[in-house]
Amino acid sequence: MKIYTKTGDDGTTGLIGNRRVKKSNPRIASYGMIDELNASIGIILSSKIGKDIRGLLTKIQNDLFVVGADLANPNLENQSNRVTSEMISYLEKEIDRMDEKLSPITYFILPGGDLIASQVHLARAICRRAETNMVNLSEVEVINNLCLIYVNRLSDLLFVVARTINKRKKISDVAWKK
Repeated sequence: MKIYTKTGDDGTTGLIGNRRVKKSNPRIASYGMIDELNASIGIILSSKIGKDIRGLLTKIQNDLFVVGADLANPNLENQSNRVTSEMISYLEKEIDRMDEKLSPITYFILPGGDLIASQVHLARAICRRAETNMVNLSEVEVINNLCLIYVNRLSDLLFVVARTINKRKKISDVAWKK
């Protein structure tokens, strides 16, 4: 099987259900950013990180394929490959588990610290941009609202992961100063 199909040479692509849309469609932009987020997590996974964070991010990469498939399927009656409330609960449990080991924050934290933590902060920023695109999509088409909740929770989780990595490397949070 060849990797290229030539079906997108006219600037269109296929959604699940065989509907073709322009590649500039907000739905394509939304799951394209989920793909970008997944690739940024792949960069993080190429680094030396704790086994627990590696397992967490690997699971998230797999879940992001579900988010992308969900966004690529405009037929909400088709329930295959949909984001679920269980996926969101998993993120919340992981946020709580890691956050309880971190010091409380009362100020904005500058993204940075260790290189890997900085890459996690970049993934978090990509996640927030993906969420913004999904909100734009939801204003013109109906989507599974759990996709929005999942990505919102994921940005919180990535923030906690970055702080956790810095703490493990004994790097303090840096407060934003006006």
